[in-house]
Amino acid sequence: MSDNVQKTPLHAAHIAANAKMGAFAGYDMPLYYPLGVMKEHEWTRTHCGLFDVSHMGQALIEGENVGVFLERLTPSAFQTLKQNAARYTVLTNAEGGIIDDLIITRLSENKYFMVLNAGCKEKDIAWIKQSLPANIQFTPLPEKALVAIQGPQAEQVIRESCGIDLSVLGYMKLTEAVIEGETVFISRLGYTGEDGFEISVSDKKAETVWNKLAAHSAAQPVGLAARDSLRLEMGYCLYSHDIDETTSPVEADLTWTFRKNNFEFIGCERIKRELAEGAKRKRVGFRLLEKGVAREHCKVQDVNGRKVGEITSGGFSPTLQMGLGQIYVEAPASTVGTKINILVRDKLVAAEVAAMPFLQPKTKTTVKAA
Repeated sequence: MSDNVQKTPLHAAHIAANAKMGAFAGYDMPLYYPLGVMKEHEWTRTHCGLFDVSHMGQALIEGENVGVFLERLTPSAFQTLKQNAARYTVLTNAEGGIIDDLIITRLSENKYFMVLNAGCKEKDIAWIKQSLPANIQFTPLPEKALVAIQGPQAEQVIRESCGIDLSVLGYMKLTEAVIEGETVFISRLGYTGEDGFEISVSDKKAETVWNKLAAHSAAQPVGLAARDSLRLEMGYCLYSHDIDETTSPVEADLTWTFRKNNFEFIGCERIKRELAEGAKRKRVGFRLLEKGVAREHCKVQDVNGRKVGEITSGGFSPTLQMGLGQIYVEAPASTVGTKINILVRDKLVAAEVAAMPFLQPKTKTTVKAA
């Protein structure tokens, strides 16, 4: 392993569990465990998967009128966000492109908690710092680890392993709890479409918490490979694949994150124009109509053989047993049900534009509370 590759606080636990490791976003991360990618995916959908996401960035931002500043930094509403509520949003650059997508949670009137993508956190931190007004304090939290626990038995695993009852915690909400004598943040959200949580814990306590959860019979560690197939089934964006600094939120179908009538955020000129005139291309889902798997960079053609787009994320859905993914296509070809062909290894494979998510989410808002 290169000296430049970093390790999360849970690295030793992955090695002990015989994980297949690989480089991702500058870290040596578990790709899969002896259970295998397919079974890890299925286990998460039916039981409870544990994910090490400690490579992601965490930070606090606080100060008088910090909500106003966040509405300048992003297109989303933060002044009206309720305490302990989380919001998915994007950082936009001066050209209206996406610097990163992230989750921001309001902790108190003038204090918020951020979770940043692993591959973007250094540029995110630099961008936020250079934009800071004098009255706002921004504090990265490199000493924090992050454990995701996802699946229909996630709530049960936390209750039986840690003695914490989260049955009244709603989706996209945060609470503080004590595990192993330490106060941690627990947020009910995730990247799989299942009910689940993310636990922000100190790097010193991370392995103890991980091992406590992993000892439960319903829990299995899950690597990045299954994390990717799980998020693909939900149509969630992966930064640097489905969105990047050239992609606008309008093209990416992320305008649902916008605060109504907010055109004071960075890069809003392009976005305002695209909202009025329509974007030339759009991010949509696709599904193959025949056997096969179509992956990133495969070209997309209309039924007349003209190139209309390209795959940004593609793979095989273990749940639906079909090839699917995300593409950017010219706006006229973006209607659900439009027939397309995808060039896979010099062979045209029949497909169609499909609605996302491909599966109905099972988050707290769509399941009966315990």
